[in-house]
Formats: sequence, structure tokens, C-alpha cells
Amino acid sequence: MIKILHTADIHLDSPLRSLALRDAELRETVMAASRKAFSRLVDVALSEQVSALLIAGDLFDGKERSARTGAYLTSELDRLRAAGIKVFYIKGNHDAENPITGSLDLPDNVHVFDARGGKVQLTDEVWVHGVSFAQKHAPDSLLPRFQPPVAGAVNIAMLHSSLAGAEGHDVYAPCRVADLTAMGFDYWALGHIHKRQVHSEAPWVVMPGIPQGRDIGEAGPKSASLLTIESGKITVTEVPTSVVEFLHSTLDITGAEDDDALRRMLREHLSELRLRISTPTGVVRLALKGHSKRYWQILRDRDVWTEHLCDMMRTAGDLWLDKLVLDIAPHESDANSATDTTGAVGELSATMQAISAEPGFASIAQEEVTAVLQDLPPALRARLMPDEAARDALTQDLAQGGVNRVLALMKGAENS
Repeated sequence: MIKILHTADIHLDSPLRSLALRDAELRETVMAASRKAFSRLVDVALSEQVSALLIAGDLFDGKERSARTGAYLTSELDRLRAAGIKVFYIKGNHDAENPITGSLDLPDNVHVFDARGGKVQLTDEVWVHGVSFAQKHAPDSLLPRFQPPVAGAVNIAMLHSSLAGAEGHDVYAPCRVADLTAMGFDYWALGHIHKRQVHSEAPWVVMPGIPQGRDIGEAGPKSASLLTIESGKITVTEVPTSVVEFLHSTLDITGAEDDDALRRMLREHLSELRLRISTPTGVVRLALKGHSKRYWQILRDRDVWTEHLCDMMRTAGDLWLDKLVLDIAPHESDANSATDTTGAVGELSATMQAISAEPGFASIAQEEVTAVLQDLPPALRARLMPDEAARDALTQDLAQGGVNRVLALMKGAENS
């Protein structure tokens, strides 16, 4: 029986991509997560006594340069070397632009496939094939660079590819799953897409996903694939790897009659979340929904409730708040209060709504939003404002949010 561990997209020392990670302690935890996840991979390899670790691209993260990263990586690979575990590594698009990959002397148990492609015999019955990226971009398929499978053996092929394309990922080394299954290999060890997916089981075509999420956009527990080869047959199991889990959660607060009831509901919800999270640390984006009798007060005291949540999460057990989302509405008994034009508050509400709908105000607001967005990194700007329609929608949301904030300051005081 032979065991092999397959991972990809480790992105060592990837920079933080969440504006919500402003807490110094949490920042340190998340910054170290990619390394800790890789160390956990090495721990699994040692405990399972695998014959090899496959790294299917993007071990590093772009142009990030760090001597400490090189020293850390060498130390972890030496742990595998001491146990007689081989490492097979192909360079992905991020590795191809990372200066460390061209200067770091890796231990002799590591085989790095070059861009021409090649194959290496792991055991009498197992061969490993791979092709690396030569440059950051690989607009064409890399499949022609693979040598034919070795007859009478188990053949594993390593490829960093976007396949036929995936949302949120650039197209690299494109190919179809049908192209892979037709080539005669027994297992395709893929990388590049950060979400785990088993595309085929005969033969195996596996995208293991990122072993450690980096922000709320990569939510959920992460893992690697453990191959067991026995009598020429491959079985695959999923093994957990992440040390920090990002997750989205929603709580309906309609039944909360007062602030004490809301706090009790939040504490119970967070306790349930802590039981669901298997990693040492959880980072939560919590959305409150439903109709609340305390709608205006919650809106007014958003910052206070955010601090309450942060304290509750610490008590629940190493949970952290990424963001509080208020998707709530006034209680049915107060449903018409936002459009009531009587009284001082009603008149102010009507005036603000009218101003926000004026073309002149909309034009100025759009210019302000555009100016702020121009200061953001291009990738983030493209995600927030891919076109003018998205910009207009964002401007309207911000304007309505301002109206509601002012009304909350007045109505919250009215109903306290």
C-alpha cells in the first residue's frame, strides 16, 4: 500500500485581503495561518507515512520576497526528508513571478518539474508526471508537454490549470476535463482553483482547493487529498488542513422583544457556531435579518452592538468578527415609520429622500464614490465597481444608508 498527499495553492505569506482584520492579535493569527496550514500538511504526511507530497502549484504568493519564508520552507521540507518522504512540485502562475523560486536551494528530496515537463519514478509501480509554468501567464494548454503514461504502472499527472474557466480566477493553461480523462493517467493532481472539487473518479481528476482560506471570500473548512494506492487501485479521502476558518452566518432576530433578549439570542447563536467550527480560530461575518421592534435603536447603536459581538465572540471561544451586516427591517407595528411624513422626523425623512433622488446630488455622489474607489488596488476596484451600473447601485446604497443613519439617530431617541 502506498499513500500520497496532494495539495496546491498554499500561497505562503499571502497578504491580508480583508479590511476588517484590523485587530492586531487577529492580524498576527491570520498572517501566520498559511504557514501553520503547511506545517499541518507536513504533520499529516508524517503521521500517515506517505511516500510523497504533491504540491500542484502556487506554493508561494506572487512577488512576496522573504528570507524567513525560505528558511521556514526549507525546515519543513527537511522534516519530510528525514522521514524519507519525497516532494513533487510544479510551479504555478504565482510561483513563476516569485523571486524565491529561482534562488532557493531546496532539499534533495524535492523534485521541481520544469516547463518542458517530465516524469519521475516514485516506486516500482507509481510514476509522477508534471509540467511547470515558465512565466506568470500560460494562455495555452500545457497538455502537449506531458509524456505518455508508463504502461503497466499507476500514473499521476500534476497540472496547474483553470480548466475551462472558473469565476474569480484568470484563465491559465486551459483545458477540459474530458481532455484530461482521455490521456490515460490514473490521477490528475490539479491546482489553481481555490475551491475543492472532484471532477472525475474514473480516472481521478481532483482540485484539492486552497489548504487555508485567506479572507471571507474563501470561507469554510479547507483540506487536502490523501491518495491510497493498493493493487493498482486509487482511493481518495479528504483530510482537514486549515487552522483559521472564515464563515458566513445569518441570525433571524424577529423574536427578540428587547435588548436583553437580543443579547441572549446572539450568545446562543455564537455558542452553536463555535461547536460547528473545527479549527482553533473562527472569523465570522454575521448578518442579522428579520423584523425588529428595536430596528432604529440597533441602527443607531451599530458600533455598540459590534463591540458587544466582539466581546461575546471572545467568550464563546476564539471567534472573531469580520463584519456585522444589518439586513433587518422595522417591526410590522412600525413598518410605515420610515415613510411617515408627519412631524419633524417625517419631514426630515421626506426631505432627505427627495434630495437623494435629485440628478444633481446623484452626479456629485457618483463623482465622490469614483474618486474614493480610484485609490483602491485595481483588482479590488474591479470587484466593487465592474461597470457604471455597479457604481450607480453602490452610490444609491450609500445614500440610502446615510438617510437611514440620520433617521436612526432621531427615531432611536424617540423610541428609547
